[in-house]
Amino acid sequence: MIEDTENEIEVINSIYGENTLKRVAVVAPESYLLAIPQRDVTLRLAIPSQCPNVGLQIIGVDSVGSATRKGYGTHVLEIAREVLQEIFTPGQVCIFDLLQDLEQRLDQEFTTDNAEDKKSPQRDVSDENHAPVETTPPPQWTLSTTVTEKKSVFLARACAIQSTSQAQAAIIHLLSTDKRASKATHNIHAYRIRTLVDGHEVVYQDCDDDGEDAAGGRLLKLLQIMDVWNVLVVVSRWYGGVKLGPARFGIINAVARDAIVAAGLAKDSQAHR
Repeated sequence: MIEDTENEIEVINSIYGENTLKRVAVVAPESYLLAIPQRDVTLRLAIPSQCPNVGLQIIGVDSVGSATRKGYGTHVLEIAREVLQEIFTPGQVCIFDLLQDLEQRLDQEFTTDNAEDKKSPQRDVSDENHAPVETTPPPQWTLSTTVTEKKSVFLARACAIQSTSQAQAAIIHLLSTDKRASKATHNIHAYRIRTLVDGHEVVYQDCDDDGEDAAGGRLLKLLQIMDVWNVLVVVSRWYGGVKLGPARFGIINAVARDAIVAAGLAKDSQAHR
């Protein structure tokens, strides 16, 4: 298997959890099981050794949960095959995009099917101009373990926030007071905030690549998977001159997770406070 595909598999498992994409047969083409997050559906994939120059195949449904409605696994399979047909380009890895696009389509279906059942409206707002401007104290950062890979250095910081203005103020404070962070090649960030406005739940979430293409969206995806709220995470990368390919996304998310857990902001940590 080509290295880019191997790196992408590593990234998927670092973001979504170990064994999300698991090899079950080494005879060419290698067979993998892809567990669709939060769907209780597992698909079987065939990944040829020439992938991504040659496309993978979605063989079928391997298993579904006992509580999954009849026919849902086949429905997920059909959508997954449609997505793969749309996104595959020879020479470009696409398993992560397949998983992300599949999730988005299934989420859209769920939202449409349950729109009438919602008891209170929820707005998803990404523009900080919708949040009140406020004066905030300096952020209380918790740092991850530093990771060095082929001379590139990665370090994450996490802190609790209550508004988008706090998030922006924290980033500005970091870059204006920490000379090392200000000299980083990239300072990727993502945040999620949940609060009440006029009795209605309002959700703010946003991210920024800071030049590290696609890293911000994957970092935000990590926060969504961890189901953390009122959290800002910033990952600094000092480029070492050697390109890491898709493996960099796994490192970025690993240090981010480390900082969030160390800060006590992970869901399990908050539950035991």
